[in-house]
Amino acid sequence: MDIDWLGLSSTNSGVEGPSVIEPQDADYTVIPSLNYELETLILARIPRSEHWKLCLVNKRYLSLLKSGELFKIRREIGIKEPSVFMAAIGVNNWWAFDREFKTKRKLPFFQTDFSFTNTDRESFCAGTHLLVSGKELDGLVIWRYELAMDKWYKGPSMISPRCLFASATCGTFAFVAGGVGMEPNSEVYDTAEKYNPETKSWDPLPRMKQRRKFCSGCYMDNKFYVIGGRNEVGELTCGEFFDEVSNRWVLIPDMLKDNPVLSSHSPPLVAVVNNELYSLEASSNQLKVYLKSSNTWKQLGSVPVRADFSRGWGVAFKSLGNELLVIGSSSASGGANYRAIYTCCPDPDAEKLVWKLANRNISQFILNCAVMVA
Repeated sequence: MDIDWLGLSSTNSGVEGPSVIEPQDADYTVIPSLNYELETLILARIPRSEHWKLCLVNKRYLSLLKSGELFKIRREIGIKEPSVFMAAIGVNNWWAFDREFKTKRKLPFFQTDFSFTNTDRESFCAGTHLLVSGKELDGLVIWRYELAMDKWYKGPSMISPRCLFASATCGTFAFVAGGVGMEPNSEVYDTAEKYNPETKSWDPLPRMKQRRKFCSGCYMDNKFYVIGGRNEVGELTCGEFFDEVSNRWVLIPDMLKDNPVLSSHSPPLVAVVNNELYSLEASSNQLKVYLKSSNTWKQLGSVPVRADFSRGWGVAFKSLGNELLVIGSSSASGGANYRAIYTCCPDPDAEKLVWKLANRNISQFILNCAVMVA
């Protein structure tokens, strides 16, 4: 058994080498070679979990990977392969998992200080960039991991550096909104920004209707939603969305009136699958789906994790392609020390959802979890 720092155990499978055979002469001159365009299209269809092998073939394949060209082609031909990035509390190691959690890969280490490692961090993806925002001794910073280069870089900083903000991924872009600025003022923001991985820069968006911290974000109906949170007065039950076509924010009153988030709890646990918004209520472990036409929520039953053990903190609730992903303390165990990974294909009309246990056990508190589709 191979036990790594995250506590995920897996059985090592042996890899057989090639059979010993006698070399044979061959006339390779009669075999037509593939042109580069066709060859590149074939390579783009190789699963991302196997891309590391291409680096060992030749310099051209390595150059294709580092240029990001393969990922652009994958987007053009409609390949959407999600993977999960996770980091535990108190460490600076990140791991990447395939959709089925059957393979894992350790990301390169990046040099930061103990403050960034041991304090709150937010993570989200934009295309093939994984962005991790946190606080170093000198202030709020962002580290980005570029999948094509398999390397970490520092920056770019947001226009208004912040923590405790909402974020959402839209294809190759990412949105952030709200949050809190640097001390000593610790201003609660109503500002929002959009990250472009092509230019590695942030663009300002119009201000929201409300100042918010501890809020959550998602992307649905081609709009960036920001839900719940708190302002200087107290808890917010309203939501709002940004419409890029009209370039304005639209308020949704009482969006969380039946699903309030208590002050001691994590921000709302929300995820979008098949353009439907789902919520995991930390106080009751109930899964709910948002009914857009009536601005209400419908209960779909309990999830197989105990989000109430830690009031929603340390629970990952994400969209994973056409599935919901939830990671937390297993309700099948007697305590909060055992954590598990579950997925399900949600159906708003189903009488009961079927959750599938991924064959992994987690021993540490998950601080960050982000899903990349590329």
